[in-house]
Amino acid sequence: MTGQFITEVPQSVGSGTRLNGSPTSEALEIRILDPTCDPGWDRLVSSHPDFTFFHSSAWMRVLCETYGHKALALYCSRHGKPKVMLPLVEVASRFTGRRGVSLPFTDSCDPLVFGDSDPDIVFQALRALAREREWKHFELRGRLACDLLPRPSIAFHGHSLDLRDGAEVLFNKFASSVRRAIRKAERSGLTVRLSTSEEAIREFYRLHARTRRRHGLPPQPFLFFQNIYREIIKPGLGFVAVAHDGSKTAAAAVYFHTEKNAVFKFGASDERCQDLRPNNLVMWHAIRHLACNDVETLHLGRTSHRNEGLRRFKLAWGAGEEPIEYFRFDMRTNDWAASRDSTSGSHNALFSKLPLSLNRLIGAAIYPHLD
Repeated sequence: MTGQFITEVPQSVGSGTRLNGSPTSEALEIRILDPTCDPGWDRLVSSHPDFTFFHSSAWMRVLCETYGHKALALYCSRHGKPKVMLPLVEVASRFTGRRGVSLPFTDSCDPLVFGDSDPDIVFQALRALAREREWKHFELRGRLACDLLPRPSIAFHGHSLDLRDGAEVLFNKFASSVRRAIRKAERSGLTVRLSTSEEAIREFYRLHARTRRRHGLPPQPFLFFQNIYREIIKPGLGFVAVAHDGSKTAAAAVYFHTEKNAVFKFGASDERCQDLRPNNLVMWHAIRHLACNDVETLHLGRTSHRNEGLRRFKLAWGAGEEPIEYFRFDMRTNDWAASRDSTSGSHNALFSKLPLSLNRLIGAAIYPHLD
């Protein structure tokens, strides 16, 4: 792997590393890479058993090309073998400050640790990088097995569905309410197609803007989904599931996948069709498709602790539940800091009343400054 050595590494990273960052024979070599243009990145991260789609260079390209961020992944190796790989993106905003995040707009992105590497050394390298880049803080969206980590800054529910039993066995494990909703959607005449076309992304985005307004949030800019199409869906790393009620688009969802793991990333629906249960039919078709193509797990994304209704919906599909923890280190106080779930608040009432066109303009203006 190519890349630049960190130029400032404190002595506490270990006796094998000199202050100027050059390694001795037993030291970890600590480099900063740009995975968006490094051909070796995907091959190495995909060799780790905890690799997910969010570790891929494709996802980092979407974030950087949409919002103008800079990819700065931490790559630690010893004797030429990877020890730790941590995707990072630098968000540089005149309004919200400069910081490092692993990764923005990402449910979870655990550091990938190979073998017996010392995670405390990695933490010190992160601090050195933060000083060099003049970050106000850095945030890990996943746990680094490090003694220095306190309680998480914020936590969410995560849900994963094991697909290895096959579609029919899975269907029988769904809660009765889910099975009834799927059968109702089928009886109503709804049809579902799985598509990798750009038009499917456009169909999804029209519903996405409506759904975000209903939740009191502006939508991400359409450029974000254009980049998702170009970097992920067109190359065969994702698809869009679209439910139709006649000629009307009733619901749509976007899925990403690797060879063995998939992610339900975005869902949207037309509230006028909700009684037909199109969301349930979309999810069922996606699950059946993934299971039939030997994908082993489907991650259903993060869920706020405040959203008990969404949590129950995901559990009803037979998903297992695990915590998703974020950790934020404030460089100004030299300490771990709390953060908050900003998806709900007084702003929801405002965005829910604005015209769709204005909400889209606001989303395009503010999302480059958020993470």
